[in-house]
Amino acid sequence: MHSKPRVGRVQDRVALITGGARGLGYAAAEALIAEGARVMITDLKAGDVEAAVAQLGPSAAGRVQDVTERASWPRVFDAVLARFGRVDIVVNNAGVANLASIEQISDADWARTIDINLNAVYLGTQAAVERMKHSGGGSIVNIASIEGLVGEAALPAYNASKGAVRLLSKSTAIHCARSGYGIRVNSVCPGFAETQMVSGALAALEPEQAQQFAAVTLQRIPMGRFAKPSEIAAVVLFLASDDASYVTGADFVVDGGMTA
Repeated sequence: MHSKPRVGRVQDRVALITGGARGLGYAAAEALIAEGARVMITDLKAGDVEAAVAQLGPSAAGRVQDVTERASWPRVFDAVLARFGRVDIVVNNAGVANLASIEQISDADWARTIDINLNAVYLGTQAAVERMKHSGGGSIVNIASIEGLVGEAALPAYNASKGAVRLLSKSTAIHCARSGYGIRVNSVCPGFAETQMVSGALAALEPEQAQQFAAVTLQRIPMGRFAKPSEIAAVVLFLASDDASYVTGADFVVDGGMTA
């Protein structure tokens, strides 16, 4: 007796992932494609998008997008529909971080962080609900952070933006469930991961400061290491799949025990 071939957990579904050319976004695209999805990634730089799509293979497509521009969202959704015919999964992942206390942060850095990390997630979530509610539902996964659960002296804007993403996700989840849209909305709260965003934030510090920050942070993580992007992507895959069919309005903490 032959067993049936295993079908991927998101077989034939279509995902849109912002900030998908590198880091967690790229890892999420890899994880979804490995389980049968087709994926459209967006990012700011054409060269980065093209390189990522080439690496991801024939199940991937890409577009340049500034997620903070409202007008970019209908264009991106139209592009996904034109290429793949549907949208089932939206991962609002694009984000930035810079290390500066409340006394040091500039108005420009505050505004940029809130614009990319929060306002763009609002725009992407709103656009996803509008498209998905007419096509049988889907899954929205918003990338928040453990920095949306606890404070960090050097990350006031990041703390504010990620805390807001968590509650925006919960509000939207309740609305979609009560409206009968079939759309689940959840947030993932990664701890510190081996991504370009973390290394970029550290690179802005003096080498000695960066080393000290990394060492102190590692001491706070019971598992004693930063996350691999694939370990966070595995949770995104779960939330995107039918394995999470009764999960909405939830936060998934992936931090090696740091907030425990």
